[in-house]
Amino acid sequence: MDLPIIDLDLFLSQPQDSPAVQDECKKAADALITFGALILRDSRVSESDNSIFLDLLEDYFAQPPSDIKKDERPELSYQVGVTLENTEKPKCAADEPCLRIIERLELSERPLDISAHSPDPKCRFFWKMGEKPTYETQFPGLNAPNVVPQAEHIKARWTPIMESWGESMKQAVESLADMACIGLGLPSNLFRDAGRYGPHLLAPTASDLVKYGQKDTILAGFHTDLNFLTIHGRSRYPGLNIWARNTGKRLPVKIPPGNHLLVQAGRQLEHLSGGLIKAGYHEVVVNDQTLQVIERRNVENPDRPLIRISSTFFWHLSSDYDLIPIPSLVERAEALDVAQIQLRGYLTDKPVYQPMKVGQQVQNELKHIALMA
Repeated sequence: MDLPIIDLDLFLSQPQDSPAVQDECKKAADALITFGALILRDSRVSESDNSIFLDLLEDYFAQPPSDIKKDERPELSYQVGVTLENTEKPKCAADEPCLRIIERLELSERPLDISAHSPDPKCRFFWKMGEKPTYETQFPGLNAPNVVPQAEHIKARWTPIMESWGESMKQAVESLADMACIGLGLPSNLFRDAGRYGPHLLAPTASDLVKYGQKDTILAGFHTDLNFLTIHGRSRYPGLNIWARNTGKRLPVKIPPGNHLLVQAGRQLEHLSGGLIKAGYHEVVVNDQTLQVIERRNVENPDRPLIRISSTFFWHLSSDYDLIPIPSLVERAEALDVAQIQLRGYLTDKPVYQPMKVGQQVQNELKHIALMA
């Protein structure tokens, strides 16, 4: 089963009220409802830009740990700068509703066992890409200034490359947000406006495949993302699995070469849609395909660091935005719950989406994954 491919070029090149655009927008919304994920084609995105970005992050995370640690900001809940390996815990390792979802999956479709896996052996760097709020935010810690690495061979390249690749991903995911609105029967700019001052994060994740390159190593345990939409460029190493809501089947993600990106729904979108769109469960593991690429990279690129970089961007709603389910989507979500049972997809406990500020939702989630006291 393959994820639907959504043509952003079509959306950007034709009037929004054209039948072709309307159909493509509905296809995007249906993909998020059914899978919690989709593949997005955007010809503005360059494979070479992604490669330059991956090279930079490999070089950064190949530095001695003592140098990397200088960029750590735990007092800001790690929301800028670096998060070192064995810091972030997968929420599902101890979250009862999430554990019950795993129990309801068929044995052959379950993620690798995370019950004894805590925390993740991955590093991450958060680089803010959001527009600074024009008002006094209630959540200044979620809107802190960026950290620039100090190593000379990194510093000069850092900001231009991070800004260039981050902007490519940001414009792609915001256009997809517009498409989702249209496909859901909402005003086309509703999501974009709600996220205008969001603390969006270019968030590359690094896994040392020399230390953690054994088969069935969990690099990122089974989890969902806390933000609104997550978008990824192609990684050099496979290993990302997602779970389709309608079937409960595990899908190994394959992003086509060229100008394609992966988009996943996050918890903020689930909350705002009243559960019509579920945050997509996923994991990153070392599998047979990962091992094959490791072997090939060792032969073809022996001088490059053996580090898996996930080219990830977290798009957020504004921290001070009121996170309240949209009534028309709540009605559809309730109707879908009945069909879900009939389809024998993975079942979830009935969540309650309490009204709250987005910043409060983020802080609640950060506590669950051990990034905030």
